[in-house]
Amino acid sequence: MTPREAAPLALDEEPFDLVGVGIGPFNLSLAALADGVPGLRSAFLERRPAFRWHHGMLIDGASLQVPFLADLVSLVEPTSPWSFLNFIKERQRLFPFYFAERFHIDRSEYDAYCRWVSEELASCRFGRRVDTVRWDADLDCFAVDVTRLDADDRDLGTERLYARNVVLGVGTVPHLPDPLRPLAGQPGAPVVHSADYLSHRERLIAADHVTVVGAGQSGAEVLLDLLRARPAGREGLAWLARTRAFAPMEYSKLGLEHFTPDYTRYFHGLSEPQRDALLPDQWQLYKAASGDTLAAIHDELYRRTHEGGWPDVTLTPGVAVTGARRTDGRVELSLAHAQQDVRAELATDAVVAATGYTERPVDGLLGPLLPHLVTDAAGRPRVDADHRLVMDGEVGGGVFVQNAERHTHGVGAPDLGLAAWRSAVVLTALTGRSLFSLPQRTAFTTFGLPDRAVRDGAGHGSADAGPSDPDSHSVPAPYSDSSAYRAVR
Repeated sequence: MTPREAAPLALDEEPFDLVGVGIGPFNLSLAALADGVPGLRSAFLERRPAFRWHHGMLIDGASLQVPFLADLVSLVEPTSPWSFLNFIKERQRLFPFYFAERFHIDRSEYDAYCRWVSEELASCRFGRRVDTVRWDADLDCFAVDVTRLDADDRDLGTERLYARNVVLGVGTVPHLPDPLRPLAGQPGAPVVHSADYLSHRERLIAADHVTVVGAGQSGAEVLLDLLRARPAGREGLAWLARTRAFAPMEYSKLGLEHFTPDYTRYFHGLSEPQRDALLPDQWQLYKAASGDTLAAIHDELYRRTHEGGWPDVTLTPGVAVTGARRTDGRVELSLAHAQQDVRAELATDAVVAATGYTERPVDGLLGPLLPHLVTDAAGRPRVDADHRLVMDGEVGGGVFVQNAERHTHGVGAPDLGLAAWRSAVVLTALTGRSLFSLPQRTAFTTFGLPDRAVRDGAGHGSADAGPSDPDSHSVPAPYSDSSAYRAVR
């Protein structure tokens, strides 16, 4: 099948129960689980002509950092027709997959799986740009203004949908550090974000010297791919990172319990200052490279020492790029080493910035709703335990968010392993029905003490804000009922 194009939606006077803005893995998970809810009317809209997931980083052999069970539905509904295993079965590949013994599948295979789901689900509509969402008090629902687009992004007309609930899954955009931003896209030595790596790969391989900036998984994969493509003794590569080390992603079994609903609830129950202080210290949970990729880099470097000598590759952590300019057809990077308090310059022929992503701005999309949003001390939207934006009483419907709530829900917000669970929470909240048999407990670790009313005189937890705090919620049952602790008052 091909994606459903921008033919007008068949609308009647009854609003949709749910309109999803954007079709990435998270909203696609929601669409897949919503497909099994009787009587639920939903539509998911995406401006692109087809599903695409990190297309510039589908490097041959690159695998997901989560097991295949972290698909769109399995951790909530493993018997769903939209599971990865059913995709494999429908493609008549179940026995080859069984014998391959692959718990972590290739990124390209995950992309193909999601594309299959998006093409099969009737609720997914491509070639639609959502322009604005506003609350219509007279109709008691959201008015969603949409522009239909053809495959070349040309305007085919507008339409208006009505919805009782809206879910934003608009994804993220590549982040370039300030020193590199003016050089990106200019003629001369290429300065590109890793999101566009494959589009520039041949040019990067041909460059005499390439610098990769960023110690996360994308930076590691780009460096490894370039290293494998360049001759021994003439590698001409540098890998720079602000982190203190090229450290592996935390992948111990108990460490992974930070990506459970239990930890998400615990994190959401902390105060805003505590959450903001905690996130930077957790970078190895979600920003580091996999141990396997780091091992592969080391193996490749070691192999190049067999005949004597060292490869022409420089790996330097603890370094920040403080400036960049073009000089004589090259890029000259200004560097600062924090621990040494030393500055230096590096001349290179190309730069790949594997510097992560930032949340896509939605101020234009939600413009009419902004006066109704409740924000925190930093001006960010407050998000309740059900992943719903907190608004004043004038808005009667719900606006839910996907992967825009790390400041309130923690490191699991961008993790594929929590996609199905979050989708189930959203569907339960907007329907008011117990649609899924969600587990009460998901981790062996007990995060926090059982009674948040306990205080040691310093005043901790989001309960400090009082019972009217829209972020506050009770401690999950496994902790409040624990016999291991006795509350002290």
